[in-house]
Amino acid sequence: MRWDGQRVGGADAPASDDGALPGLALAGLVRSVRTPDFAGVTFHEVACKSALNKVPPASSMPFRWTVNPTRGCLHACTYCYARPTHEYLELGAGRDFETQVIVKTNVVDVLRRELARPSWRREHVALGTNTDPYQRPEGRYRLMPGIIDALADSGTPFSILTKGPLLRRDLPLLQRAAERVPVGIGVSLAMLDPVLQQSVEAGTPLPQARLDLVRAVRDAGLPCGVMVAPVLPWLTDGVERLDALLGELAAAGATGVTVLPLHLRGSVKPWYLEWLAREHPALVGRYRRLYAGGAYVPTPYRDWLRERTAPLLRAHGFDRRMERQAGGIPAADEGSFPAGSLPGWGGSGVTDFGGAEALAPAAPQTTLF
Repeated sequence: MRWDGQRVGGADAPASDDGALPGLALAGLVRSVRTPDFAGVTFHEVACKSALNKVPPASSMPFRWTVNPTRGCLHACTYCYARPTHEYLELGAGRDFETQVIVKTNVVDVLRRELARPSWRREHVALGTNTDPYQRPEGRYRLMPGIIDALADSGTPFSILTKGPLLRRDLPLLQRAAERVPVGIGVSLAMLDPVLQQSVEAGTPLPQARLDLVRAVRDAGLPCGVMVAPVLPWLTDGVERLDALLGELAAAGATGVTVLPLHLRGSVKPWYLEWLAREHPALVGRYRRLYAGGAYVPTPYRDWLRERTAPLLRAHGFDRRMERQAGGIPAADEGSFPAGSLPGWGGSGVTDFGGAEALAPAAPQTTLF
């Protein structure tokens, strides 16, 4: 196979324990491969021991379990909150995050075994919490169909958050899954300007492709909430830009919208500021002042953005498409998930699903952005 011939070190080289990078040690590494279809990217194929990841008890996320079939992301969003997770693998949060991608090739088999355990309580499982499950490599590895079937077969509600139109491939599977379990689908779309979009998130599909994805999901009778996140201060927070985006989302049939400002945690901040210095140097001083207090925008900006977007959300009908807040007290700097993005919340698409309302979480949640 063409893919097999691209193994790092040559087609006949044995699979190395340390992958493609000097000193890199990955548990369960099977092989590392490169292919001309993904120039400059190395895929480290691993055999994982577990598929279900437990969310720490202290977290206010609306779910306690996640599945991440990959680590690292070709979307290359400069602001991505997941970048620091690559440092746990002794890889960098910058270029390594975009070019050294971990693929759990056995994740479907492992997930099925874990879901078959008598102790499994069929709690909500979230996909897309670390890196996008429908980024481009999914076209080759095709892990999501097996994951969707495994969750639905076990009676487990699940949600997917993505920027990838490749999800359209699996709409028939998702329709069948939604006949058995509550399903939530979320799409992330922060801007309409394709020039800015390709600059700040160079590996993502164009805005129109994601609008078409929202429309396709809704045409399939499934819910689709949209994260307008992150809003970039002085770049995408203008009334005209926000109004145009919300109008397009309403026309596409989005079941709900959440608008959230940019936050810059840990090693994400210097990476984003480096991009800003190249592309919009006049804004660097403003950003340093705005984020001088930490990862989040200060309260005055957050309140200003809320007041700016509230009438726009009303004008496009999104104030009536209720957003759920999380259990406990959500962090003041974070928002809620849009209706439709979590199973059973605001138009799940399973209108005749017995007990769907009872399964809808009542507790408030903070977002992943």
